Amino acid sequence: MARKAPDEDVSEKDLEVGRPKEWAAGIPAVAKSLRMSYDQMGAGRTFLTLVRVNQKHGFDCPGCAWPEGEHRSPAEFCENGAKAVAEEATTRRVTREFFAAHSVEELAGRTDYWLGQQGRLAEPMHKPAGSDHYVPVNWDDAFAIVARELRALAGPDEALFYTSGRTSNEAAFVYQLLVRRFGTNNLPDCSNMCHESSGSALNETLGIGKGTVSLEDLHRADLVFVVGQNPGTNHPRMLSALEKAKRNGARIIAVNPLPEAGLLRFKNPQRVSGMVGRGTTLADRFLQIRLNGDLALFQGLSRLLLDAEEAAPGTVIDKRFVEEHTHGFEDWAASLRDLDWAEVAEATGLDRAAIEETATDVLAAKSVIVCWAMGLTQHKNSVATIREVVNFLLLRGNVGRPGAGVCPVRGHSNVQGDRTMGIYEKPGKAFLDAIRDEFGFEPPRHHGYDTVEAIRALRAGQAKVFFAMGGNFVAATPDTEVTEAAMRGARLTVQVSTKLNRSHAVCGEEALILPTLGRTEQDGDRFVTVEDSMGMVHASRGRLRPASPHLLPEVEIVCRLARELFGRDDHVPWEEFAADYGALRDRIERVIPGFDDFNARALDGFALPNAPRDERRFPTATGRANFTVNTLEVLRVPEGRLLLQTVRSHDQYNTTIYGMDDRYRGVRGGRRVVFAHPDDLAERGLADGDMVDLTSEWPDGERRAEAFRVIAYPTARGCCAAYFPETNVLVPLDSVAETSGTPTSKSVVVRLSRSSL
Repeated sequence: MARKAPDEDVSEKDLEVGRPKEWAAGIPAVAKSLRMSYDQMGAGRTFLTLVRVNQKHGFDCPGCAWPEGEHRSPAEFCENGAKAVAEEATTRRVTREFFAAHSVEELAGRTDYWLGQQGRLAEPMHKPAGSDHYVPVNWDDAFAIVARELRALAGPDEALFYTSGRTSNEAAFVYQLLVRRFGTNNLPDCSNMCHESSGSALNETLGIGKGTVSLEDLHRADLVFVVGQNPGTNHPRMLSALEKAKRNGARIIAVNPLPEAGLLRFKNPQRVSGMVGRGTTLADRFLQIRLNGDLALFQGLSRLLLDAEEAAPGTVIDKRFVEEHTHGFEDWAASLRDLDWAEVAEATGLDRAAIEETATDVLAAKSVIVCWAMGLTQHKNSVATIREVVNFLLLRGNVGRPGAGVCPVRGHSNVQGDRTMGIYEKPGKAFLDAIRDEFGFEPPRHHGYDTVEAIRALRAGQAKVFFAMGGNFVAATPDTEVTEAAMRGARLTVQVSTKLNRSHAVCGEEALILPTLGRTEQDGDRFVTVEDSMGMVHASRGRLRPASPHLLPEVEIVCRLARELFGRDDHVPWEEFAADYGALRDRIERVIPGFDDFNARALDGFALPNAPRDERRFPTATGRANFTVNTLEVLRVPEGRLLLQTVRSHDQYNTTIYGMDDRYRGVRGGRRVVFAHPDDLAERGLADGDMVDLTSEWPDGERRAEAFRVIAYPTARGCCAAYFPETNVLVPLDSVAETSGTPTSKSVVVRLSRSSL
């Protein structure tokens, strides 16, 4: 599909469907990267940016959080990373003239793609109460508006402070400091919607809410499970790491309802042989699992390992590790003795032979890593599922030694760092005590709202001011109609952003847009830091001239707002932090463990302490790694229904739509599609290409997404998939994972009916 001009919106009339790809990357990935980069930035700017992406003295990619490793390629970026950089470093600008020409109501009717194509925000804008247009506002007046509305609240908990994953460590730390100085822990963030289930499960079982492996561990593993994840689109540089693991002798098992091109075959665009040859077959085994069947799969594997140990005592279970480092083994093992294999088959959609063959792979492997993403984290039983993954690994001692461990693959750059810096609605006592001791005020101790609770509070009128540090909250969250109505009911919404998005058009009675620097841009002579998905902290320094002289860095936005809100006599040195990030890092070092000599080590990068990985120490309630008993409940859908998972297209990163194609799945020129198995369509009297409406069912009523084209696709039986944010409308606000509260976007019961549109 030809790229639309910035002033043209898109329609689904251009939709074309071809055969899905059987391999990923290669020459098409290079061509697409360069084409979009030239289109957005021009040739010279493309060279200046791409040669610095993910380099030691360059800037961290604003896309995913995959680590770089010690030995970096001169082109240390992927196709989607290049797209993310091009969108941020674009020469297009959204000016005051644009806002004068387009009302808020009109912008709300535009597609996410069109909004993103308009370019970088150029100056602060204000939508006064009662107006349908944004108008320019100077920075001092903008801060005064926010401070006025915050002071007018009946209490601090009537304010919500959201954070996106792209925020730097320094900005995240001063942001949470402002919020707690104000008196609330209402710090919902994007982790609540993606990997909160991972953190909940891993904190309980291993004592740390992060992964326990390094990039080198992945290269050294004997067996790697890639579960509920599409690295070819969402973390493409992971494919290079998997390729290296394969060259070192690893076997890879892909577990997913959809066949993903990147796990079938990978043509590494950074090697000549990868560009011109057949590439590398990555997955040695593809388990096409039914949605929500992963808990049953890992229980089945563990049961087979226990049976093998019983048949040949002392040869399967790492008894020394279990006895010295774990708790609860006997209760867990007893719970699996009654495992119902018929239920395992129903839940997974796999025959027992496939699971037994996989268990054979496990028995042959000395070191095993399990990687996962949102395919595991967005179900009602997600926390139980991830606990079961941990059980499986603990059984053979596959935590805390080289080439083995848990690897939750985070989506957004620095989403993990934000949490490390204190962006969390349920902070621990030790962290709050450290804030108190360092800054001389008593932070609030009660828990704040997570993302879903924040939407409920807005809907109920219990929250009146919404402040977002990055992101596109309206498009990212579930139950679109409910969320949008809640947001429009706010008294003031504030968005700190680099580009235009739907959250600027679906706003409160009064609204502000505060434009900030991007990762690619100079922030004077200062640098910031980020933490990758494997706990490595490193510097990021942009080189481009800022898109507008009216932009401010995030740290300065927070600190100037704090000074306006708390007055010049406040004892927190906000002006010093805004001017000197080194002074800010000195204070972070004194508050957060693991940041010793932060300023000295930031430029070269360093690994944060990880007790399970580094010491085989597990700081849990028992002082050991915990086996847990988890009930297998087969997710059964009513007759005639399917189980829907929301997914990204290849021309997409989170809620940012780069284009209207999904090259790997064979879709061009459209996004309103639903992928379903041909036999499931035939049972419903539907055929490839039919137009349907999707209706989700929940106790409080039905939700509807209209006019989707059916694509007959080799997904698991009984399952279907469609893109978000278009199908977020189908995800009920109250359908959340147990313990973590994450929306259940990967297990939505839907029915398909012929569309009348």
